[in-house]
Formats: sequence, C-alpha cells, structure tokens
Amino acid sequence: MSEKNPARRADAVTPKTQVRDEVSVFVQKVGLMARPNAAEDGRLLFGMDATMSRQPTWDMAISLQAGMFEAIPKDAHLQVQLIYFRGLGECRASKWVLDSNALARLMSTISCQGGNTQIGRVFSHARDEHKRRRINAVIYVGDAMEENVDALCAKAGELGVMGLPLFVFQEGHDSRVEAAFREFARLSKGAYARFDSSAPQQLADLLKAVAAYASGGRAHLRLQSSGAARALLTQIEKR
Repeated sequence: MSEKNPARRADAVTPKTQVRDEVSVFVQKVGLMARPNAAEDGRLLFGMDATMSRQPTWDMAISLQAGMFEAIPKDAHLQVQLIYFRGLGECRASKWVLDSNALARLMSTISCQGGNTQIGRVFSHARDEHKRRRINAVIYVGDAMEENVDALCAKAGELGVMGLPLFVFQEGHDSRVEAAFREFARLSKGAYARFDSSAPQQLADLLKAVAAYASGGRAHLRLQSSGAARALLTQIEKR
C-alpha cells in the first residue's frame, strides 16, 4: 500500500520539553474535559492518522471539527472521543468529551510524527469501546494503508456485525488505498468519501454529516442539506 517518507526525529518536530511533558498534559486536559453525566448522548469516535504526511490536514481538521457540533439539533448531544496514531507504535485515545472547544484544545497539543499506519489498532479500540457502551459511528481520516488488508477487513466486518459503521474519509488519490477504504466502509455498513485538503468545505460537510448521524441516526442525517450528507446517506441506505 501507500508508502511514507522516512520518519524525522521527534525532537525535530516538537521541542524536547513538549515531548517530555506531552503525556502528562494530555491526561490532565482530557480528564478535565470529560462529562460524566451524558450517558444518553450520541457517541462518535474520531480516528485520525497523525503520521507526518497528515500535518496539513490535521491542522485543517482542528479548525473544522467544531463545525461537527453545529450539525446537531439543540435538543441532542454528542460525545466525541479522539484516537490517533503516529511515530513508532504510538496510538492514544482521549476520554469522551462534549465540548467542541475542548476537542480543539486536545487536538492542538498533538504534533504529527513520521511512522507507519496503525488502522488495526483504531478498529480494535472501537470494538472494545463499543462493547463497553454503544458507539453510534466511527470517523476515520487518512491517506495511506500499510497493514495487511485482509486482517483489517476482518476487523471492519466485526464492527459491521456489532452495528458500528465506519465513515472512512480518504485524502489523496491512491487507488489501492481507496479500494481498501471502500471495503472497510462496505463491511461495516458505513460509507466512504474522498476529500481534497485544498477544499476544506468538503471535509467540513463530511464531519457535520457524520456528527448528525451519530447524534440522531438517519433522521438527523436527512436534515443536512449538503451534497456530502446526501452521498453518505445514499451509501448507508444501500447496506
């Protein structure tokens, strides 16, 4: 599958003090963001490839993710958990948050680092979280796939059996990655879309559409007027 450039040293990307303190700051912040009284809210797992090639889109997603919450009716709520991977085997998940500003602050503490994809760990985390308490949808945003595609398809199919759809958004035009991402969406009874990092409105519309779906199912998704929302709905209804 799509190969990445060799990883740069982590301390060439972030100051040493930030690297040293990153884990403790991460834990402190997400602990303060969590809202324990939201047992009935919709839940959305937001997975992102944070390897080096993702830096431009990561920055864009920080500015766009607040728009996800704008798509939710005022009488509904949505919990979001961020999971990302980067570097040499690093894969981390936040606690569940309800506040768009909290999610933006969380994402702003994370810098992309070179490394291979760890999509399987995202899918496994989604499965385990869903077993503990229902997740309504998973977003995955990435541009590459360097793992065993059959193993990933098996995990995606397991999510589909559990009733947890994957909304897989691809940046770029790698045909092999597209084939894999489309299959993940099909097997999980979710949807696939491609976006262009030079046209941020595409990603904004996609994120809003999935947020609406996670907060209220197909009924809320139908309220979205964007072409992205209609395209996702069409795919879901065909599953």
